[in-house]
Amino acid sequence: MNPAHFVLDERLAAESQPLCRFELSDVRLMNDANYPWLILVPRIAGVRELIDLDAGQRRRLGDETDRAARLLRDAFRPRKLNVAALGNVVAQLHVHVIARFEDDPAWPAPVWGRVEARPYSPEALIERIDLLQGLLHT
Repeated sequence: MNPAHFVLDERLAAESQPLCRFELSDVRLMNDANYPWLILVPRIAGVRELIDLDAGQRRRLGDETDRAARLLRDAFRPRKLNVAALGNVVAQLHVHVIARFEDDPAWPAPVWGRVEARPYSPEALIERIDLLQGLLHT
């Protein structure tokens, strides 16, 4: 892994806020208050697919995805967790971890294209990040 050459995709940077760094991945909070939604972005230059990772990196990403999913489950008690590595719009490998509720605006459909993103207010963004960072350190 050569993080010196890693550059976060511009769209991911624009649509999310940094939350923390795991061993392999940057963890970011999507700026959509409709859903508690994290993305994990492995800090490896040029990686587009899960199969581009070596076996150890794939295991590490799986463990980090598990950690992010448990974080959302513990913080929000969702009905369901959606986990996906999609890349049709943003090719850079990233994993979505989304807490879903029966009363969320897209339930039970996928979140993409259902409703417009609802950005966090500055205060709500700080509160959400503080909550999740606090749980990471407990």
